[in-house]
Amino acid sequence: MKFGFRIPNLNKRIAARTSLKRYVRQNLGFKAPRGMGWITNPKKALYNRVYNRTSSGCMLFLIVLIGMTCVLIFGLFL
Repeated sequence: MKFGFRIPNLNKRIAARTSLKRYVRQNLGFKAPRGMGWITNPKKALYNRVYNRTSSGCMLFLIVLIGMTCVLIFGLFL
């Protein structure tokens, strides 16, 4: 289980968009309603729930860093 910042992976993003499994689920109508992940794949649903609650986006650190820099720069000139 990963804790901390997410690191985007371009190869995984492309593979997920072009997979046969995705085509079958999305275009042929074999898709469960939203929130039914506990029924279709409970192990994956549990993993995703824990992952989404324990990790943060990769841009969060950058936004905080920029905000602190602005406060320091403009605080010194006032």
